[in-house]
Amino acid sequence: MTFGERVTILRKHRKLKQTELGELIGTSGDIVSKYERGTITPSIDVASKMAKALNVSLDHLIDGSPKDAIDLSEVPLALKQFDGLLPEDKAHVIAVIEAFSTKAKLQSLIG
Repeated sequence: MTFGERVTILRKHRKLKQTELGELIGTSGDIVSKYERGTITPSIDVASKMAKALNVSLDHLIDGSPKDAIDLSEVPLALKQFDGLLPEDKAHVIAVIEAFSTKAKLQSLIG
């Protein structure tokens, strides 16, 4: 399934018109139509806005990844460990997470 097909399905599931989705992401319904047909590809910023408007993760919107791809039972332990870190180490962890997230988004748009 393509990016555009996922956008169409999610938009219709949420009972939004193309013009309404366009307003939510700061563009027109005509542009949304072009995204859905695959005529043009949105920037990462626009794709992120679409994911938020459609209430899904960017990964799910781009490649159909499940919304909860990680085992959520592990999150409390990770947060507890994170909380015990020094402030500068917390900043490094956040930077690494952001870097991997950006890498994954770029790879999914390219390939």
